[in-house]
Amino acid sequence: MRDAEQFADYGLVGDLPTVDFPRLLERTRAIVEQLHNKKKLSDSLRGAGVTLFDEAGAAKFIDAHHIALGDGTRLQGESFIICAGGHARRLNFPGSELTLTASDVWTMRAQPASVAIVGAAATGCQLASVFDTFGSKVTLLELAPRILSVNDEMISKNISAAFIRRDIDVVVGISGVKQVERHGDGLRLTYTRSEEDQVLDVAAVIISAGWPGNAEALNLTAANVESERGFIKVDSTLRSSQPHIFAAGDITGRMMLVQGATDEGRAAAQNAVLGRRRLHEHRVVPNGGFTDPEYGSVGLTEAQAREQHEVAVATVDYAVLDRAVIDGRTEGSCKLIVSRETHGLLGAHVVGEQAVEIVHIVAALMQAHSTIERLAQLEIAYPTFAAVLGIAARQISRDLGTTLLAPDWGGGELIRPAEWEKAH
Repeated sequence: MRDAEQFADYGLVGDLPTVDFPRLLERTRAIVEQLHNKKKLSDSLRGAGVTLFDEAGAAKFIDAHHIALGDGTRLQGESFIICAGGHARRLNFPGSELTLTASDVWTMRAQPASVAIVGAAATGCQLASVFDTFGSKVTLLELAPRILSVNDEMISKNISAAFIRRDIDVVVGISGVKQVERHGDGLRLTYTRSEEDQVLDVAAVIISAGWPGNAEALNLTAANVESERGFIKVDSTLRSSQPHIFAAGDITGRMMLVQGATDEGRAAAQNAVLGRRRLHEHRVVPNGGFTDPEYGSVGLTEAQAREQHEVAVATVDYAVLDRAVIDGRTEGSCKLIVSRETHGLLGAHVVGEQAVEIVHIVAALMQAHSTIERLAQLEIAYPTFAAVLGIAARQISRDLGTTLLAPDWGGGELIRPAEWEKAH
């Protein structure tokens, strides 16, 4: 849908497409099933000698060494690893049963003409971007003073500005949702902001306000396993309050990302099964959101970095990139954050086309404890969106005095590095 807006620029003549929403969801479900089938997890587990209890119902602890399955099976274990995941949070207010969660989107039968999304973290912002692109009128409501509040402020400002340009109503600093009630053919949402009630009439309300762990159904008290707000409390080895019970993934509340859960599962398995004491820290975890424009991050935000280090920061707009001009995707920016003491990379934050892919280059350098000079000297392919990293890196390298300039270039206004420029 987004790309179709550019068709005329390329001489592609014809009516713009519209969304067949039920067909779209059917295709989405088919792709999800295809991905699961491709992995063949059940076959792989059985092939590795794992006994798999499939469709056995819910599992809960009887005591610290025994669990009961929903089909009546009882199992004993010397060690346990709990990977029970999480679920979309439902808020408690009058009329909350009329609202949807992000997980309920798959059950929708038609695209809503208008939608209010409560919660502007990653999932809420992605939903806002999708429904807006499909043609729904979107209002995004957030308690914090800015959307994507845990991200670097540059990302928050850029995504917010992009949403507003796309006619998404962004409302931050609300006190909460007061009620939802039926009104005509739709819903009436009442929320509070600046101590005043505000009313919003929409076709649908989606709550995107957190992802608690599935701890309640596990009967953890029977095993004396401590939990808090739906999450199992674990130490740096992913061990719970019971030394033989480990947990990994969303159920721990440490890193609510697929890549984080995968690595935690690996560490928990090594510690629980092999008896190792591998410490697990989410030090370098590239992540992002698939909004339009998309955004990606790795490492510290600028605010976090300034609290801990003396830093050098460079921000480069996508508009200077030849690839961005070629593709008509000049919206966005790239920020690099570097320690002035070590010249090590502390963080990267990108808004724009292929942002999530781009931050992985910085993540790899951070994992290798590399320096900004290494990135500045990297000959990045032309023309690419990744070239924005080279421009920012050379800008910081000049700021740190590690890129030598001819005497005549030593003073006056800073010369902005170009994407084709060698870092000598």
